[in-house]
Amino acid sequence: GRGLTLSRCRALKQAGLKAVGVSVDGPPLAHDRLRASLGSYLAAMTALENAREAGLLTTANTQVNRLNKDHLVETADALRGRGVAVWRAQLTVPMGRAADHPDWILEPYMVTEVIDTLAAIQRGALERARAEGTALSRAFHVRLGNNLGYFGPHEQMLRSRPGGADTHWHGCQAGVYTMGIESDGKVKGCPSLPSAPYTGGNVRDLSLAEIWEHTEELRFARDRTTDELWGRCRACYYAETCRGGCSFTAHCTVGRRGNNPFCYYRAARLRSEGRREVLRLRERPPGEPYDFGRFEIVEEALPAVELAGSEQRDASPSPSGVG
Repeated sequence: GRGLTLSRCRALKQAGLKAVGVSVDGPPLAHDRLRASLGSYLAAMTALENAREAGLLTTANTQVNRLNKDHLVETADALRGRGVAVWRAQLTVPMGRAADHPDWILEPYMVTEVIDTLAAIQRGALERARAEGTALSRAFHVRLGNNLGYFGPHEQMLRSRPGGADTHWHGCQAGVYTMGIESDGKVKGCPSLPSAPYTGGNVRDLSLAEIWEHTEELRFARDRTTDELWGRCRACYYAETCRGGCSFTAHCTVGRRGNNPFCYYRAARLRSEGRREVLRLRERPPGEPYDFGRFEIVEEALPAVELAGSEQRDASPSPSGVG
């Protein structure tokens, strides 16, 4: 947001721009550390204020990790206070700079706490809208990113637009409804996917239609079945619908798609059994653009103090197919 001065925002508005999205990754210290740029938080907040003053709709994105997971309420308040309409939360994935900081990455069992907190923030926003007589469609909207979920008790609320029709996660849409083109012409099914294993071609060499229709790297989400799933995802109740969650997150964490430990339903089921999953770093990233290492998923018993002091969560699937 450093370049979004008030004059530039007004010029963008005049040119026909409707909305601006700014990344805000927690309170100042966390945000600036994640961005490796002192003053980045202040610049982002100033950009939101400038965009709003210019009459643009403002949205914000936050990557959730160990540096900011305990500051979600604080972050939501700061964004709402600056008129942000939609707040999209997603997980920090161990790719690129984040791959060099495994201590930033959430443990899989932490996902339930994060989503519970986001749900409480959304419920509070809806309650405020009702109390103020504001249409629910205009309430502060907390939205889950594609790599945060899945199928827990808040799935529909955090996937659906306030006041709109209920929806839920329908699986990775890379190469189904989305496509990413990198600055050098490489084409992927999703801009977040690591380049080496997911580049289907280059627009300098092939037509977009040829890349879209004929390359496995872009067709994988269209052609795959549940046979691709492994680990706990393979036997999951939601396997047919979920297909292992976000392909980008799974691949950059465990080395291939089809088994995603960052899942509310999965973590809650394990918790009900007195178990949890943690990550153990096995391979460090090679130090290249879009690089990633590899973690192993390790299942362990819940610490006795945590098991004794917490309520057991019911993760049984509902008849509607949404937990």
